[in-house]
Amino acid sequence: MNSNQFMWQERFNIGVEVIDKEHKKLFSILRKLLAFSKDAEKKQWVCQEGIKYFQEHAMKHFAEEEVYMASIGYHGYDMHRRLHDTFRKKTLPEIQKELEQTNYSDDAVEHFLGVCAGWLIGHTLTEDRAITGKALSKWVGLLPEEEQSAMKKVIIELLYELFRLNARLISESYGGEKFGKGIYYRLVYGSKEGETWEIFLVFEERLLISTLDGILGSDADKLDVMMMNMTRYTAQQFMERIKAHIPSAELLEVKEENLLTYEQFQKAFGRYTPQISLLFDTGEGYFAYCVMAPHLLKEMKGTSIKADNAVDQIKKYLKNNDTIKKKKVLVVDDSIVVRQAMKELLSKDYEVVLAESGLSAIRCMILDKPDLVLLDYEMPVCNGRQVLEMIRAEKELADISVIFLTNTVDKESVSKVVSLKPTDYLLKTLKPEDIKKNIDKFFQKQIK
Repeated sequence: MNSNQFMWQERFNIGVEVIDKEHKKLFSILRKLLAFSKDAEKKQWVCQEGIKYFQEHAMKHFAEEEVYMASIGYHGYDMHRRLHDTFRKKTLPEIQKELEQTNYSDDAVEHFLGVCAGWLIGHTLTEDRAITGKALSKWVGLLPEEEQSAMKKVIIELLYELFRLNARLISESYGGEKFGKGIYYRLVYGSKEGETWEIFLVFEERLLISTLDGILGSDADKLDVMMMNMTRYTAQQFMERIKAHIPSAELLEVKEENLLTYEQFQKAFGRYTPQISLLFDTGEGYFAYCVMAPHLLKEMKGTSIKADNAVDQIKKYLKNNDTIKKKKVLVVDDSIVVRQAMKELLSKDYEVVLAESGLSAIRCMILDKPDLVLLDYEMPVCNGRQVLEMIRAEKELADISVIFLTNTVDKESVSKVVSLKPTDYLLKTLKPEDIKKNIDKFFQKQIK
């Protein structure tokens, strides 16, 4: 990330002086740290002092913001404070520990600054804007903090029991973003009182591969029947042990279990708010645990598995679920009409992932790098140029090909982004078949 790009912008203002003032200060500190991190001679001492200074101001900002929220009777106060607590009590100590253990290595410093910068931008544009009614908080239906904490502890213990891996929580507000090649498993539980619980377990493929490799001493390098069965029974065992820790879950019975495509899984996060949504890093791959209750998602059917059809259904699922063989195209556009149109146009030949904002796109790219990004230029809040700046500033994302989708290709717009090296521009007014031809041509050139 370039320190010159990490500048305070008017769009970050929420209209509350005490909050905006401290936001500007935090941006300024991070910008200076980004600049100092390039100086090999001064880096360690400056980073030590600068990071300490950043933490002090972050704590001061959180306290002042919480006082302000309480003074206006902000309805989302408790959830907002929990997000602060996660960052100050878990995220910051975790990445500071990495700095100390590696003696402030380049990678550790970049990781620290990247996490802080990403969190500050995302939190400012969403949760902080929600305080003044300029945005909606995403996390309004989570379980009470005590229950969340107990669940996190139980899951970390179970991941060790099942995989012998020491997992760590990296997000308690996982939003359904794709990470690597995932296997998505759904369990539906029902009670005699008519309550319904949707449980989603997401395993990154390499987590299961590493486990199979250890058990069999073989190289399990692809999705196959054995891995799908492993997913199925691991999910069942996991949930039986979860139930043992939750008294209210003892009377729940399994009504349905499914293997889902990523597209089917993603629908849950577009229509409902999860009560629990946790993302863990096991060191061998990611694992997510999500709970939605009490509504049954009727459209999330996927591949239905029963005792008498398990083998046939798993084989059928593997045969039909060929998206991992396709090139991945991320479509970023604030218009649902455009997103769906592009999906219909491209999904036959490509794996299509959709994002409705620049921040959502960055999260998707970090977790699962696409082969091509189709980026709307005229988005509100964070426009296409700003998104491309963030992409080019991140070492892991800098080489991603980006084609702008725009209504007009004018000289002024082109001049603003030419230094960021977009791959091309496509007019939204082109005929769908012409847009498809251009994208096909791009991938054909990649092969050559």
